Amino acid sequence: MFPALQTELKQQTLPDPYEDFMYHHLQYYGYFKDSLMLTSPLLKSRQLLHDDLGEVNSRLREPRDLFAFFSSSGPLQAPRWPIECEVIKENIHHIEWVPPQPEYFYQPTGNEKVPEIVGEEKGTVVYQLDSVPTEDSYFTSSRVGGKRGIIKELAVTLQGPEDNTLLFESRFESGNLQKAVRVNTYEYELTLRTDLYTNKHAQWFYFRVQNTRKDVTYRFTIVNLLKPKSLYTIGMKPLMYSQLDASTHSVGWRREGNEIRYYRNNTDDGQQPFYCLTWTIQFPHDQDTCFFAHFYPYTYTDLQCFLLSAANSPVQSQFCKLRTLCRSLAGNTVYLLTITNPARTPQEAAAKKAVVLTARVHPGESNGSWIMKGFLDFILSNSPDAQLLRDIFVFKVVPMLNPDGVIVGNYRCSLAGRDLNRHYKTILKESFPCIWHTRNMIKRLLEEREVLLYCDFHGHSRKSNIFLYGCNNKDRKFWLHERVFPLMLSKNAPDKFSFHSCNFKVQKCKEGTGRVVMWRMGILNSYTMESTFGGSTLGNKRDTHFTPEDLKSLGYHVCDTLLDFCDPDRSKFMQCLAELKELLQQEIHKKFKELGQDMDLEGSWSDISLSDIESSTSGSDSSLSDGLPRHLLNTAHELNQKKKMYKKKKRKPLQSRKQRNKQYQKSNLMQESKLTEDAPEGAGFASTLQKQPAFFKNSENTSSSMMKNEKPRLNELNGRDNGTSLGPSKMTTLILTKNKERMQREKPGFTVSCSPKRNTNPSQEPAPDTKPNWPRNRYPATKGGRTTAVAAKMAAGKPVLEQTGATAHASPPASEMYPLLLKGKFSHPSFSLAILHLLPFLKSPAPSQQTTLLGRSG
Repeated sequence: MFPALQTELKQQTLPDPYEDFMYHHLQYYGYFKDSLMLTSPLLKSRQLLHDDLGEVNSRLREPRDLFAFFSSSGPLQAPRWPIECEVIKENIHHIEWVPPQPEYFYQPTGNEKVPEIVGEEKGTVVYQLDSVPTEDSYFTSSRVGGKRGIIKELAVTLQGPEDNTLLFESRFESGNLQKAVRVNTYEYELTLRTDLYTNKHAQWFYFRVQNTRKDVTYRFTIVNLLKPKSLYTIGMKPLMYSQLDASTHSVGWRREGNEIRYYRNNTDDGQQPFYCLTWTIQFPHDQDTCFFAHFYPYTYTDLQCFLLSAANSPVQSQFCKLRTLCRSLAGNTVYLLTITNPARTPQEAAAKKAVVLTARVHPGESNGSWIMKGFLDFILSNSPDAQLLRDIFVFKVVPMLNPDGVIVGNYRCSLAGRDLNRHYKTILKESFPCIWHTRNMIKRLLEEREVLLYCDFHGHSRKSNIFLYGCNNKDRKFWLHERVFPLMLSKNAPDKFSFHSCNFKVQKCKEGTGRVVMWRMGILNSYTMESTFGGSTLGNKRDTHFTPEDLKSLGYHVCDTLLDFCDPDRSKFMQCLAELKELLQQEIHKKFKELGQDMDLEGSWSDISLSDIESSTSGSDSSLSDGLPRHLLNTAHELNQKKKMYKKKKRKPLQSRKQRNKQYQKSNLMQESKLTEDAPEGAGFASTLQKQPAFFKNSENTSSSMMKNEKPRLNELNGRDNGTSLGPSKMTTLILTKNKERMQREKPGFTVSCSPKRNTNPSQEPAPDTKPNWPRNRYPATKGGRTTAVAAKMAAGKPVLEQTGATAHASPPASEMYPLLLKGKFSHPSFSLAILHLLPFLKSPAPSQQTTLLGRSG
């Protein structure tokens, strides 16, 4: 016990009355019978561990949400299904078994039968799923057990013991079969279900048949596969599992099938082409239950059983911490394992590098789970190499990135209807939670320590062996370093791993994949491990199928290669680096030879871009499952339609103020010409405008701000806002009033005399003795007399203004404009515009005329 803790206990004299009362009260009802430590207020925390004797242990209890997912006595977490999916209540379980002999590829003879596709028009439908979510729908909710209600029996009803119709079923975890049509006594056409909420990716199959007959040749033909190339063309066999063999002889999955052929479906419906896989089989027993699969299944329940054993192990739980990374769209748990030995000091813990491993982002690639299982079996063991790896590394492992797709039997997509391995750059946390949280976890990990290696385990449907996709390093300091780990792995597993199949080119269409995103985040050794669905073409395993043990052994070789890669003795690393340079030099010479060129590369060959040497990867087309998730496509489509509807064509902006002024002047002149043609009585005025265009030019240059306000003034003059026209006296009053206001704004030192109170009645005349204070020399002269000349031409058709020195005086004919104004001869906007500019320069009328025209001054 700690001395400080003993001192505190000795200092305690009286217990808290309330605590003492509650303790005795709860003890009366059966609580705390065996513990005497709760009487101490010091030990109120539930995080401190103590033994049966009540002595305090220095360790803290593990947080429950990080570790205690499983209980040794409780059941596993049941998978959650979309509410459209029907699920049978039976639990499907298969034993693991290693074939005693190698399982060789089927050797095509060229005489394999190509059956004609009959379809349900000439055949009999013996199995068909009722409710299958299509590309027109999207995921909404999930529940344990899937669809509510009574589960229907989809298989046909047997008519008696002599009825030899096969009974099909696929409504179980990872199952995939949509329809079965009986076209002959022992011949069936099968249709696979595409990934949920899509019309693509029909490749993975896993279904059950019952009511079998022994020593009879059956033929199965899958009619809607989507890939034009497949390993079935070179002899890969389907997998079969017999429950009678498993229960009596402990025989599990095995490769079976003859007359295997992969070919294009001739029935063309105008859409994407389909391909067929056909094979024949003889069942080993009568009345047996058998399963067929594309590859060895590894379900979400299988993963949970493995994690349960690790969590309940008193040894493994010390260095393997299990927690929830996130929840999937359907609410299934995405698990994260942190594997490392406890460090003795904080400095030792901080010095550890990290390794990140993930699998099953593509749910139909179950070979990734078998490699992951082999890795976990070794790293959690008590092997000295495993202990050393746990001492020097922190392993972050996500064993199943896409549990929803694994549960429903998808081949490539999640319930969002999209390929998760194209969305590692996503910001849609709710649509792609597994990928978003994985990337975020690695981002936080990079902030606290170096990540030495990232590897995502996949399966490949067109190439043999196991190989890696990496990323060419652009830093010349680490040139070719990303290829050292794959080369070492090929030396440790020469009969399974092919270095020549590896590719390190970063394609633009693969920018959203895990390896490229993690590489751009700063992880130099970022890989995608591709494992074939078929087998090996190397060494002792040539032309044989891979078994689960072969794939699990590769997980061990990954650990072994990590030790070689990080060996303090760098001789292995440098040897591999020298070998890589030699291989690259040979590849460059080969490329130039193919091009018919002979070039001396000494001293400059290392400057050639590695991406130019390598060909593109043969992975799947990323465009098939790229884009927004299914539930956002309709929203995006509606927004695009609204955007197109309200989108207006943008006018081409003018380049300068000079161009804008020139265009305004041109349009103004065209408008005046048009008005002149429409109004014959204004012919004299129009001719004047044509002869004197300098007026408009001068007006724009000297008073641009005034021109901007002409339209509202004209509206006021003509009464256009309210649909009425002003009378002559009102119009004249408004003109002069506006002119005075303008002069007050432009000449702050000048005041216009007016009466203190405006008369609201324009018809009322002033007193006879009232004289307006209107001096003759109140207006300044204009420069050059240009404006006065225009005014004279407009009023009398000849010059009426004379310039003497610096002052211009108005001549009497200017007053002749007022009768014309009163008669409405020049009521159109052009004349009113001219009046507003020219009235300050006109001579004031006689007092009698002023009284008649204005009523009152001001």
